[in-house]
Formats: sequence, structure tokens, C-alpha cells
Amino acid sequence: MATRVTLIVGARPNFMKAAPLVRALRKHPDRFKPSLIHTGQHYDAKLSQLFFDELKMEPPDVYLGVGSSTHAQQTASIMIDLEKLWMKDSPDLVVVFGDVNSTMAAALVAAKLQIKLAHVEAGLRSFDHSMPEEINRIVTDRLSDYLFVSEQSGLDNLAAEGVPVGRVFFTGNIMIDSLVASLEACEKSDTLERYSLRPGEYAVVTMHRPSNVDDTNLLRQLLELMSDVGRSIPIVFPCHPRTRKEMERLGTPIADDSGLQIIEPIGYLEFLRLQSQAKFVLTDSGGIQEETTYLQIPCITMRNNTERPSTTAIGSNVLTGPDPAKIRKAIKGILDGSHRRGTIPPLWDGRTAERIVNHLLNLCP
Repeated sequence: MATRVTLIVGARPNFMKAAPLVRALRKHPDRFKPSLIHTGQHYDAKLSQLFFDELKMEPPDVYLGVGSSTHAQQTASIMIDLEKLWMKDSPDLVVVFGDVNSTMAAALVAAKLQIKLAHVEAGLRSFDHSMPEEINRIVTDRLSDYLFVSEQSGLDNLAAEGVPVGRVFFTGNIMIDSLVASLEACEKSDTLERYSLRPGEYAVVTMHRPSNVDDTNLLRQLLELMSDVGRSIPIVFPCHPRTRKEMERLGTPIADDSGLQIIEPIGYLEFLRLQSQAKFVLTDSGGIQEETTYLQIPCITMRNNTERPSTTAIGSNVLTGPDPAKIRKAIKGILDGSHRRGTIPPLWDGRTAERIVNHLLNLCP
């Protein structure tokens, strides 16, 4: 009988990680019966559907629709709904991705119901417990039966935490699977033309973390910085709803001559096209640090730490924190060509899902 594998997604980065694994599992119909649960943690239904379409994913088998709320309320709602589902019809294996609330919620329910649990992107640590994602990572890894690791730091962290080596598997970065599979399609996008951008002559900004967005004075400083830099090189800023809400509350005007172009959130292929042709990317995201590393696009991360240290070790990513002076210095280095140039870490090759499934073929009865 085929192993029933339930994959949990809740936010956009999860979609990119789940899509290649679903495809790889379906290549073995005699061994695996995959299903997908979308918790609805990312609650923009239109944008979620766009990501599913672009990644060629079938609609989720179950949509919980939990929406936005506090961390505790959102996690609790997901747990309650999943427990009801799995008390009636339990899968053989639950697979979770990354570090969002849906990840930890599903891990807790699976562990309490004694369902085998696999964590894709295990072992990453920022060592900053003020980040909700860090708590989610630690709890999920502690509960997981199978831990699939994307980079060397993950192996080191899990070993230091005493996780038995027989539960840990170095399989590479599954986000790169979706990136590699989407490059040809993204090259056909007219994104640059629509925003009047020329390859290599603009920058991309993303910013959504509470540490950067919720502090009024800091947000104003960062917007003023982007507005100023935009006079030297055009900047396109797909604005997260959370960030836009805070910007509207702040009421900081963007000068007409700044070159900072604030746009609505865009789909995966459009954003991939923007990244792949940018001079540099300025972000506070985790996944974008990885994507720019593979694309060999310089990345400046407006955080004081990263759970993806391989990107800084090899030189593709520099941490500046939200310090405008450090950000300016990093941008200057990129514009004058004095910045470090990175390489691609081991097993970031587009075949991670295949390696995970090969392990599951041995692990699942």
C-alpha cells in the first residue's frame, strides 16, 4: 500500500518548496500518495492562486483558510483544524517546510498524534529568539523524525543540539529546484518592460519584517534612504501589505524625482525576473538571500543576523542590519565593483526533491 504523505503549506515560500517535492513524489505512485493542505496563513487568495498556477501545482486537497491574526491565535486555529482532520483520517507521514506558523502548528499536531514528521529546510538558526521564525524552527526540528538539511550550518546546528545523525539528511536547497525549473518561463516575462527597467541598471527592494517595519522612525529612515539611492539607480519595490499599511500610517511622501517605484506584490515568475536582472537586491527576507545567491546577484540583507550563513560566508550576501550608513556603504561597493563575488553552495542544483524522495523510499515502508 502506498504511503500517504501530507504536505503542509501556509505562506508563499512554502509553495516554492512544496511544488518540486509533490512532483517528485508523484513519480512513484506505487509508493507514495501525496496530498496538500494549504492552511491559508497567507490569506491573499488571488496571489496564492497565481503562485500555484506559476509553479504548475494542482489546487490543494484541503484549504483551511485561517487568515491573519496573532501568532498564538493563528497557530491554535491551524492546530485545531489539523487535529480534527487527522483524528478522522491520519496520514502516514506529514511533511512541513521552513519556519512559518503553519510549520510549527502541523509539527505539534503530528507529534501529539504520533504521525511521522519530516522537516524540509531543517537545522537553520539565526540564534535570535526575538524572531518568531526561530522559535518555529527549533520546535519543529525537535519534533521531527526526518530532518532534510539545505546547507552545512544546518548539519552543524543539529549535531550541536544532539539530534541523532541517523535522522539527519543533507539534501540541498529545495527552493532552488523551483527556481531552476522556472528560469526559462521567467525569461519570457515582460516584467522589465512594464516597469521601464533595463537589465543590470536597477535595484530591487523587499521589506516586511516587524523589526524594520513597525518602528516608525526606522521605517522613515529606510524609506528616505531608498528614495535617496533611487536618484542614482532606479529601485523597484514590490510592497508587502504589512509594509504598505505602515507606510500609509506613517504618511511619508516619496519624492517624484527619487526613482523609487513602489508597486503591488507580484507573482513568483515576475519577481524571479526582477531578481535575475537586477544590479543588486536589498531585502530582509530569508529565501531571497538564497535565490540571489544562486542567481549570482549581490544581496544586501537589512538584518543583524541570518539563518542562512552560507550566503554570507561565500560572499553573495552582506548583512548590514537596518543601519542606513552600513546599507549605503554596501550599495557603494556594489556600484563601484569592489564588493565580494559569491559562489553557489553544495547541492543547490535543482535536484533536492529527488534526493529527498530517494531517502523516503528507504525510510517509508
